[in-house]
Amino acid sequence: MQSIPVDGTRLGTMTCIVAPEVRIANRETGEVKKDRDGQTVYTVGVAVRQEQRRASLIEISVSGEPVGVTEGVRVAVTGLTAFSWAMGDRHGLSFRADSITPAPAAPAAPAASAAGRKGGDA
Repeated sequence: MQSIPVDGTRLGTMTCIVAPEVRIANRETGEVKKDRDGQTVYTVGVAVRQEQRRASLIEISVSGEPVGVTEGVRVAVTGLTAFSWAMGDRHGLSFRADSITPAPAAPAAPAASAAGRKGGDA
């Protein structure tokens, strides 16, 4: 599998559209996937949208439960890496991140105050 680092800052807005779900390693036994440190691996569905472009959906795996990440929340993804894979005639990309957290809220635009306006009510 080839590892490809991804600059998440260039991807644009990222929004959680599928809340974190425990990743299953073996569907027959229901065994939960663990990383090499024994932490449970979660999968989060994220919509990525750059300005003036269509949104793309990617599923990102992350070790440990992403606290505060729910559907509709903008997220910050750190340490994003893509992996190319192939199995028989199937191939694609999978994504893994060091962490997925709620994105800091954008500062609100200051509202014009009544005192700061000229004229006012008569």
